[in-house]
Amino acid sequence: MLNYVWISLIAIGILAAVGNDIKDESANTYRNGQPISIKFEIHAAPTGQSSTWKGDFVVTIDEFNKFYGVNASGSEVRQTVTMNIGELGEGTFFFSTTEGTPARWKEMAKSASARDKLTGGIKSITFSENKKSAVAQVVFEPIRFVKIKAVTQAALDYANTAVEISLGLIGIMALWLGIMKIAEEAGLIKVLTKMLTPLTRRLFPDVPSDHPAIGAMIMNIAANMLGLSNAATPMGLKAMEELNKLNTKLGTATNAMCTFLVINTSGLTLIPATAIAVRAAAGSANPALIIGTAIFGAACATTAGLIAVKILQRLPRFKKDLETANG
Repeated sequence: MLNYVWISLIAIGILAAVGNDIKDESANTYRNGQPISIKFEIHAAPTGQSSTWKGDFVVTIDEFNKFYGVNASGSEVRQTVTMNIGELGEGTFFFSTTEGTPARWKEMAKSASARDKLTGGIKSITFSENKKSAVAQVVFEPIRFVKIKAVTQAALDYANTAVEISLGLIGIMALWLGIMKIAEEAGLIKVLTKMLTPLTRRLFPDVPSDHPAIGAMIMNIAANMLGLSNAATPMGLKAMEELNKLNTKLGTATNAMCTFLVINTSGLTLIPATAIAVRAAAGSANPALIIGTAIFGAACATTAGLIAVKILQRLPRFKKDLETANG
């Protein structure tokens, strides 16, 4: 079922992107083929046989907004560019986007022939007497299919991210599955399970107290409480695998699965190690300041989740499904 959901979302995204691209093309949103008059403030004139000029494109904000039909703020648009000008006053230009580049040009640069770099042609240019400035008529390279390119690029980027995450989890999973195996052989899992039996019996009444799923869930919850983030993932997967062995209706989550998922996703924590590390890396003066609020917030989320899951699993509809599954 989830596969159909993902396929539908991808199809909707592609259709929406194509629709927006058709709309942009019909309205000529990026003014393909249309020249714009720009003042060129010269920083460096060519020397020797070179024809390269360096300087700033300057356009008043009113002219920019009128040309592109946008509502950019400020008094002017200023962009450092490099121009190659021939003897007849025609040539080319290019520039890389920066933080000060207008949003419209940044959007165009993402779909340009060179990523984050805009190029174009110079139709005519008139220099001032002192060669310190010029007025040029320029045409930007044609920009088309912006949205569909963005969707395609996002798909490729996230596919790459998924592979990186998967490869990164291999080491963590191997480590923690090994630790769990050592703890199991040493009897630590049995000790923890016995100590927490009164709690687990109330939370997971359908799971035998000596079942391997209990140990995996305890290890997962412990890792989450210590803020170990991805380190808890292999234990969570192992717990779900063991819980599924008790499932009499494959494909439908049991009460125990739902309860464990609530505890896992509500983020019950004692030491938010990952969040503290992020704050420290960002230069926080007191990265551990969030511990109290993190514990309180996670406790509230876990309590609310457990109350909700226990109430829902007692509703007649779900109880009937459970009784049918148990035969």
